[in-house]
Amino acid sequence: MPAPGKMRKPDIKIVVLGDMNVGKTSLLHRYIERSFNETLSTIGGAFFLKQWGPYNISIWDTAGREQFHGLGSMYCRGAAAIILTYDVTNWQSFVELEDRFLPLTDSANSDSIFAIVGNKADLTDPQAHVMTLEEVRAEEGSVLPLPSFPTLPDFPLHKQVSQDDTIALYNRIIRYKALEGTSPPAEKMCFETSAKTGFNVDIMFETLFDLVLPSIIQKRSQSESPILYLEDYNEEGMKSKGDCCT
Repeated sequence: MPAPGKMRKPDIKIVVLGDMNVGKTSLLHRYIERSFNETLSTIGGAFFLKQWGPYNISIWDTAGREQFHGLGSMYCRGAAAIILTYDVTNWQSFVELEDRFLPLTDSANSDSIFAIVGNKADLTDPQAHVMTLEEVRAEEGSVLPLPSFPTLPDFPLHKQVSQDDTIALYNRIIRYKALEGTSPPAEKMCFETSAKTGFNVDIMFETLFDLVLPSIIQKRSQSESPILYLEDYNEEGMKSKGDCCT
């Protein structure tokens, strides 16, 4: 175990990108802290550390504001996975993914995994609005008294981004990154979530964790492999003695 007061170095990095007010920070708080706060915002960037079995995964939350846009490329450096997030009720937030945020991922690993996530699904999909009994109890932190379920909105907002739109964008990204044949299919990597109710949030993050696991194992095996320094060996293959013994 790490010594008290010391944080173990993350095994892998995942970065969340997207325009302001799409709910990136809320998604992370829903997953890590099992809570929802509509007023959360990020200045610059922040990261959360998630233990996934014996592995540590850092998840970076980036600010969507224009003045912090240049920092995104720095945060993406060395990332094994990128979560591109938009608001399902805001077409422009979807367009910005390709126009503004995709170029920032050029500093990520060349074999990065991409997920496209449409947040705020509870505003358009009644199925996403109602929390399960287990989710309600987990959020309240108690079993009794049993809280009432949220009521469905009387006038749900119009969904501006379809599943076909999302799949088309994912396929363009895979072509742009020259990842055809090595990336998961679009149907597996395009999600609609609700940070407010928890709909699909766990599924989305844990799908990504399972996909980056081979990269973690490979990285660990490389770091643990012994390094052979040829200058320490003579022509007969015997380890050379130090100067003090000559």
